Order: sequence, then structure tokens, then C-alpha cells
Amino acid sequence: MKEEDVNRCQIQEWYPRFKLVSTRTFIHELPESFVQYLLDDLGPFLLPVSISNEDAFPNRIHNPEEEEDYQVSEGSGDEAEPLSPPSFPELELKIKESIETLGGAIFPKLNWSAPKDSAWISTSGTLRCTTFSEIALLLRSSDSLIHDLCHAYDSCSDKTMSRPPNFFLALRKWYPSFQPEMEFRCFVRDQKLVGISQREVTTFYPVLCEKKNDLEVLIEEFFNGIVRLKFESNDYTFDVYVTQDERVKVLDFNPWGAFTLPLLFTWEELEQKPREGDDLDFRIVESRCAVQPGLKTAVPYDYLDVSAGSGWDQFLRNAGEELQRQTKSPEAGA
Repeated sequence: MKEEDVNRCQIQEWYPRFKLVSTRTFIHELPESFVQYLLDDLGPFLLPVSISNEDAFPNRIHNPEEEEDYQVSEGSGDEAEPLSPPSFPELELKIKESIETLGGAIFPKLNWSAPKDSAWISTSGTLRCTTFSEIALLLRSSDSLIHDLCHAYDSCSDKTMSRPPNFFLALRKWYPSFQPEMEFRCFVRDQKLVGISQREVTTFYPVLCEKKNDLEVLIEEFFNGIVRLKFESNDYTFDVYVTQDERVKVLDFNPWGAFTLPLLFTWEELEQKPREGDDLDFRIVESRCAVQPGLKTAVPYDYLDVSAGSGWDQFLRNAGEELQRQTKSPEAGA
């Protein structure tokens, strides 16, 4: 994989060419000060001050007593000045205008990635945002965006940089009627569509068994008629969505291999394609027993990892020790 292949998959690069067959999106270049804010993991977690007085948690109960816990009293020995939250008024105004134009709700992503791993922290449990503060909360809470910020070129054979010169924030229109079962990841090898996978592999959707053949035809025609003619890389993946009226919309492009999930395939399988006479391989979850819950990315990885030394492993160990301690204590038999 070359740097140019990774660069082509940035949304600010591909979206202008596929605008007519994609979802409506506004793209803003991020000031370096905001990028550094996202990268800062040394100081306290502070959300930017909103010039519109918008709150990322509008339904929370404000308790002044809780704020006292974070105040440094005089004479405590800690003379450090309290940190002031950052503010990005120009960016906030541009984003607010874009959100209003897009119908009042969007989901955000950077050059390559969306903060899917931080959806759990939002008030809706999704990537749906209506304010700059909600966007900042998702971006600042995401671990997966570190890839975009620091590691996008790690798998490139001709790596010359660790990050792109500029970062962009894409605001993509939020569609409440979006059906996750109609999203698919397509794998292109040597400019040939070799595989299609159901994108949401954590759920069994019976409707896909009924529509599989028709969906394969629609997606293959879309690739041959549009994507293959406009996207210049030889090997890559792209995500599509099939609407109720059978229109295909391109949602994203990703590099071949590296950090891109192969979903119902393995990269070893895909590397073997295409062979002479091979048919397009379209895979869906065909039963409830075939779901892959380990690939869900709407929560932090620590919520999924139960291996030795993981967050859950340590939690369970501590819980077990506490239970034993309480069982052995004198009060336990009272």
C-alpha cells in the first residue's frame, strides 16, 4: 500500500467526485489548535466553551456542590492556576450553520474515520449530533480517531509522514430512516470487485437472505458504471448503502488491508482473489448463530476485550476478591 492510496480514501479527496451518488456532506478544514485539543491526553477532560451556550449533556442536572470538588482551596499548597476550557468560536459558527443547512442533525467524521467507539457516551447512544459541543464530545472521547491523527500511514511501504498536513471535519446528514442491514462493504482487487460483505455483522437480518441476488446485481452495476471509472487505486474497499427505491449510495472508501476490517472475510482469503473464473463472493450473516459480536465498534475496546489483563478481566478479579473478603468478614454471618 502506498501513501497515495491512503490519501485517496480521505473524505475531502473522494467526496467531490462522488457527491451526486453519496449522502449530503459539508466539509470543514480544522484549525491546528483544534487538532492539538483532540490530541491532548495529559490535562483534564474539558469540552470547549460554547459561544452559543450549547451543552453536550442538555438533560443533566446541574449541581453546584459537585463543582466544589474540583476547586483548589487557598493554602492547599497547589498554586497552579485552574485551566480554562478552550474555545473555537469561528469553527463553532461554521459548524452550526452547516448543521442547520443539513436539517438540524449530522454525524461527524475526520479524514478517514468516524468516532464510532465513543457513541456510547452521547445522550442518544449514537453518532447523531445537533451541536458543536456534541461533536467535540464524540471526537475528544474517541480512541479510534488516534489512527487518523497519528497512524494513518503506518502500513505504507513508502511512508514519509506520520500525519496528513491538514485535518478535515465532515458533517454528514443524519437520516433517521437509515437501515443498517442495507449497508455493505465492497472489496476491490486489481480493479475487480471480488467480494461484498454485510457491513453490520453483529445482527442477523432475514430480509438479506431474500434480497441477496438482487442486491448483488445492483452493487456490481454501481461499481462497474461509476466507482471503477472514478476511483484510481487498484486495491481498495468502499462502503455503499442501498435505498428503499434501489439506488446505491457510496458512503466511504478505505485502503486495502491494514486497519480496514474485512468483516465476513479474512484478508488472507481476499488476497487470493481474483482467480480466473472466480465469481463475485457476496457474504451475509445467514443465521443468528453466525453473528460476530466481537466486531461491534460503538463502545470502547475495553468493553469487548475480556482477555487476561484487559479492563473487564481486572474488574472481574477485583469483584471476586471483594466478594471473598465480604464473605470471610465477621459481619457476613450476622
